[in-house]
Parts: sequence; C-alpha cells; structure tokens
Amino acid sequence: MPKPSPSFIHANNGDSLKPLRVNGRLGKYRLNRRIGQGGFADVFAATDTLLSIKVALKIPNAHWVSDELINEFRREAKLTMSLEHPNILPIRDANLIDGRFVIVTPLAARTLDDRLKNRMSFETAFEFTSQLLAAVSYAHANGVIHCDIKPENVMLFDNDYLRLGDFGIAKVAQNTISGSGTGTLGYMAPEQAMGKPSKRSDVFSLGLIAYRMFSGKWPEYPFEWPFPNSASIRRRIHPDLIALIRKSVAIKPRDRFADADKMEEAWAKSRLKATRFAKRSRKTA
Repeated sequence: MPKPSPSFIHANNGDSLKPLRVNGRLGKYRLNRRIGQGGFADVFAATDTLLSIKVALKIPNAHWVSDELINEFRREAKLTMSLEHPNILPIRDANLIDGRFVIVTPLAARTLDDRLKNRMSFETAFEFTSQLLAAVSYAHANGVIHCDIKPENVMLFDNDYLRLGDFGIAKVAQNTISGSGTGTLGYMAPEQAMGKPSKRSDVFSLGLIAYRMFSGKWPEYPFEWPFPNSASIRRRIHPDLIALIRKSVAIKPRDRFADADKMEEAWAKSRLKATRFAKRSRKTA
C-alpha cells in the first residue's frame, strides 16, 4: 500500500514565532541539541515524548520563512517519501508544528563528515561506497538526481549502516534537468556549477567521496589527476579500483559512468580483486 502524502499548510510569519531553544519544546518534541545549522534550516536531535524515540527535526530558520521556502520543504518531503530504499533516509513526518514547518527523520549516530575525521579501513571505505552507490542508483532509476551528495548529507547509523538524506535540491531528471547551478562547491561537478546537472554529476560527487575515504585527502578544483595522496592510494587499493574512481571524476561528463547504476555494477565486479589486493598490501606494509 503506498504511503499517504503528508498534509501541508502555510507557516506563520517568521516574526511571530518563538525562538527555538535546546531543552525547549516544539509540539510533542523536546529539542535535545542542535546537530546541524545551515543557511535556510537548522537540524535538531529531539525526543518524541509520546513515542519515547529519538528523531531528527529539520526546521526552516524563522527569518527565512516564506511561501517559497515552505514549498521547497514540501517538495523535498514528497520526493523523499516516494523513494523507498534501505540506504535513503526516510521521512517519518512533514507538517506544521507550532507555526513551523518540520521534517522528521530517524536520528543518525553521526554523519560521514564526522567519520572522516578519523582514518578509515579499506573495508569500511569500500562498504560505505557500496551503500552510497546503491542509494543513488535507486534514485537515478526513479529519475531523481540528488545534486548535493556530500559527507554532511550521508547519515551513519549503528553497525556502519548508511543512509543518504537531504534531497532538498534534488532534480527530477526528465522535468528539471537544466537551469540549476545549486549544490555545494567542493563536491560539485564542473558542469553542474554551470547549471547543467545530470546523473553523471552525481557520479562525479560519488567519486570524490570515494577517493577521500580511501586516501584521506580531498581532491580540489580544478580536479586534475593525479589527486593529492595518490602515491598512498596506489599502495593501498587495486589499480582497477583506482581506474574506476578516476573514470567517475573525469572532467568531461561523457568520459564518466552514465549513471550510478553503471558505476555500481563496476564497483561490485571489483570487490574480490580489490579486497585481496588490500589484504596483501597490509601484510607487506
């Protein structure tokens, strides 16, 4: 049975809203701590006091509240609710609470951005990339381009279980493929920055994140190969895997994988050789 669509109504004027405070209440939710702060919205870890469960609340900043912004949040909620996949962060509710539009999701242990502050094993990096590819492949198969794949939007749960969130600027490929230069600089493909996003743009972002997990270094614009720490990565991972990552971050879109599904296929095929190579590398290090 399909999920019911959430009900939406307009929010009050931002000037009339009470400020959000840690340990304060918003409807049935107790705000435990602020875990994210952006230009247009804040994210709080909260407790659903009726169900006694931990959740995350994404809430537009009061001074930015407008019909246009609320419509963007409505669209994000509806789009995400249409994507049912184990590696996509689900939305539990999206509604008006005490005059504020609120998107409610499961509360992650941390983000991939948090995890990247520490060294990552080959096995963990490979598994995280596999899960991320599964999520984006599913979105692409449903005509959705994420357009803002970055570590801050990748949620990690217990047992290294990963879910991709924040489809706030995602584009439905067949209808809104052009005219968007939105995204986050540093993770964005060159053509996306020029307002021409495609599935290949998401592939580029996936490649950058994979490289960062394996190498410990972020590639930077103009993204010329070899990337930083390339000598270290050559000792650590199989040449076929390096070639795969390099293909995903090619400057020209036509030189990349056509979509995440094609990249996922190649990634899965590389698993056995890449894992054996990594084990041998550790023994000889």
